[in-house]
Amino acid sequence: MDPNTQALENPETKSSEEQSSHAIVAPHDTLPFATLSLSISLPKILQTPSLESKIQSLFSRHPSKVKVPTQASSLAHLSLSTAAPVPSKLSFKSTISANPLQNPLSLGPRRPLDPNNGAGIRRAAIVWFRNDLRVNDNECLNTANNEAMSVLPVYCFDPRDYGKSSSGFDKTGPYRASFLIESVSDLRKNLQAKGSDLVVRIGQPETVLLELAKAIGADAVYAHREVSHDEVKGEDKIESAMKEENVEVKYFWGSTLYHLDDLPFKLEDMPSNYGGFKEKVQGLEVRKTIEALDQLKNLPSRGDVEAGDIPSMADLGLNPSATMSQANASMVGGETEALQRLQKFAAECQAQPPKGAKDGSNESIYGANFSCKISPWLAMGCISPRSMFDELKKTAARTISASSNRNDGGSPDTGMNWLMFELMWRDFFRFITKKYSSANRQIEAPVTACTGALA
Repeated sequence: MDPNTQALENPETKSSEEQSSHAIVAPHDTLPFATLSLSISLPKILQTPSLESKIQSLFSRHPSKVKVPTQASSLAHLSLSTAAPVPSKLSFKSTISANPLQNPLSLGPRRPLDPNNGAGIRRAAIVWFRNDLRVNDNECLNTANNEAMSVLPVYCFDPRDYGKSSSGFDKTGPYRASFLIESVSDLRKNLQAKGSDLVVRIGQPETVLLELAKAIGADAVYAHREVSHDEVKGEDKIESAMKEENVEVKYFWGSTLYHLDDLPFKLEDMPSNYGGFKEKVQGLEVRKTIEALDQLKNLPSRGDVEAGDIPSMADLGLNPSATMSQANASMVGGETEALQRLQKFAAECQAQPPKGAKDGSNESIYGANFSCKISPWLAMGCISPRSMFDELKKTAARTISASSNRNDGGSPDTGMNWLMFELMWRDFFRFITKKYSSANRQIEAPVTACTGALA
């Protein structure tokens, strides 16, 4: 005879105060993760001996196997309790868990408890690269990868940036265009090395980004803000287009040494001369650089978006001159080249005696070679001003230490100091352009100011 059946027919006598808890195992044809546990408390509540003995027989020394109906097999935990002297009905509480040993898993998608923590809440996001063609110290790229399950990096060659201006000059000359193409190509390689890629299109960003957002079901577009009049107008167009599709546009600031939010004045109250600006910002703390992520999120699987080819000069309507090959050999665009040049410049500063030294060995970064020659990479965003500041701080610390050991009484960080002033000049021009671009949004008056690097 089946021992379970025998246990039901010949119950053992046990105290009514005894409490037991046994597992009821579902049949093998149910879901593999579905388990059921039954917990019963039996104080002095069951006064009928026949009923009590039958229930107690269910919990003999050897746990019984009981088949669970299909309707109950989806329950992960079942609790039965009795509190009244004579229970009128049973109380059940159930939760679903993929693993009974882990915390219960809700039926809906997981959301962060803190609404300010956006990690993992977005299905897909687009990172729109502009003048920030780098993976290091890129808050926009890092934030998108921290907040979305998949990320699509995009760069647009806007046709409006090419061709002839109203004055008859090239809007983008062949040298700049060649440098930009190389920088975009280097960015794609750096993204691929981290498990991502770069989608490249020729077209107006407000149209291209909207089509891509629809294709992949993007929740948001991440981008760095720019400062000139036309760029600010472009941002407005993108926000309007995305708003109709319920796609959020999140902008970041990352093109200056000092952060826009850290300025000790409102932008509209910014001094209009460099002396006044320098006096107010010179004591500000420079924010720390943001380290690049080791691995980036995968591209969205929805939409089957092709990466696209990086255009040639001819694709942009430009005719490269015969003299360009020699210039391109000495100036290669991209973040990789920018970091190498920064390290080289820092090494020169460390080895350079103070300006005005009597030995006359100060010709490498002064005189005809006064510049650090990193301006083109700064202008394209292949390197950030904060990255330069960090590297120069490290170099200054090493140089000062070496100078102390020599005890020559010099100022070995003089070369770094003048570069800091040049970076502040660059900040001044970008902030003053931002000030008047924002002020003239509504009256559509163009603003002319140098936004390139003076360093």
